[in-house]
Amino acid sequence: MKRRFPLLAKLGALALVGAMVLGCLARIEGLVGERGARREAAAQEVERSHAGAQTLVGPLLQRRCSETWSETTGTGKDAKVEEKKRDFTLDAVPATLGVAGKVRADPLHRGIYQVNAYVAHMDVEADFAAPATTMLPTAAHQDGRLQCDAPTLYVALSDVRGVRAATLAADGSALEVHPGTTSERHPRGFSAALPAARGEGAGAAAPLHVKLGLELIGTRQLAWVPAAEAVHWTVASDWPHPSFGGKFLPDARDVRGDGFDATWNLSALASTASADALRGGSLCEMADEDTGLGYASRPEAADDAPTHNRGCLDTMAVAFIDPVNPYVLSDRAVKYASLFLLVTFAAVGLVEVLTGRRVHPMQYLLVGFALSLFFLLLLSLSEHLPFEQAYAAAAGGCALLLGAYASAIFGHWSGGLAFGAAIGALYGLLYTLLRLEQNSLVLGSLMLFAGLAVVMWLTRRIDWYALFARLRAGSEPAAVAQPGES
Repeated sequence: MKRRFPLLAKLGALALVGAMVLGCLARIEGLVGERGARREAAAQEVERSHAGAQTLVGPLLQRRCSETWSETTGTGKDAKVEEKKRDFTLDAVPATLGVAGKVRADPLHRGIYQVNAYVAHMDVEADFAAPATTMLPTAAHQDGRLQCDAPTLYVALSDVRGVRAATLAADGSALEVHPGTTSERHPRGFSAALPAARGEGAGAAAPLHVKLGLELIGTRQLAWVPAAEAVHWTVASDWPHPSFGGKFLPDARDVRGDGFDATWNLSALASTASADALRGGSLCEMADEDTGLGYASRPEAADDAPTHNRGCLDTMAVAFIDPVNPYVLSDRAVKYASLFLLVTFAAVGLVEVLTGRRVHPMQYLLVGFALSLFFLLLLSLSEHLPFEQAYAAAAGGCALLLGAYASAIFGHWSGGLAFGAAIGALYGLLYTLLRLEQNSLVLGSLMLFAGLAVVMWLTRRIDWYALFARLRAGSEPAAVAQPGES
């Protein structure tokens, strides 16, 4: 039975085909997000049994003291003498802090997923210029009686499981290192008590030179809080893809194919880290590995901590990232899929118009599924191969498949070869867009403009009224006007 509106029927069928292919692409996009979430879950599992991103503060100086005094209440026969007591701490940050770090990449794996772990060796030197000004207590009451413990050095960090070895020395004498700190706000870390003479008289007045040796493991990020009057931090690593962040970028950096070197120099004028650390600011966790150095709002301390202490301490930080994240790139590729599909269908439709050879909606559907399969192949292959190789394999396979199929649609191999080459060029353009993050919009818009210009040029002589009239009559598509016609 002859259809009365063949053009509308064809357009309706193509709309249905487009909806089916877009539904397939939506499922693939969801799969990309699911696999990316599994990768993040694998990284978190490794961190739970290994050590997470590390943020350090210290060495800091602290001394616990108490003051007792007598207080008389009432008068006459009702007069009573009560003993009062208050506990307080004295804290100090170094005048100068120098940290020399060597970081070796030590990747860990959970199934097919890799987690960027590291082993860090830190040599730290800190000078407290005049500890007596902060370590000698002053009574707040006229008859107050003071009693203080020996001063203590402590280093706090976000994940104490990463400490493999730690040594502390004061003025050349080794100190006994104990787990935990004397800080209520930063209990995770280690500490060492100074000799009692360091808290009294001439001992308290003398400058204090501290050396710290630390071997530390962690994953994804290493950060240091610049809690000192002047800070100098150097990092040398064999990881070739650092991402510098925190509150301060390094003054100098040298990123090479075999690693990087970076140097930070800060003064207390540029940061409130010293005051915030003494007030109990929080060591915050990294929020997302793909964003570089974000911070979560949840601090390391308990939920019942005072709300005014919930601010995160300033940090100098470096993240050990993968510049080619297959899930991020696959997700970006899928976002171009609908445009990719539209351009391909438009090209097939243009061939119908120019050659007069009709293409069945089922053939459009198979072409659309082949285009969708590229993104699924890209995702699956990139989990086992470098992204460039995965992309080349997926694009090459799909271009050959579509070229061979187009040969049957168009009735000759040259048409299939041209169609396969055009698909290959589209895949090349897509790869370029994925690589040029900042310039992808301008390049994509220019290529679309060029494509539209080519279509308008090729169809400039077509009599569209005559074409649609013949389609409504159920005949073949109209042929292109002869080159000599105007």
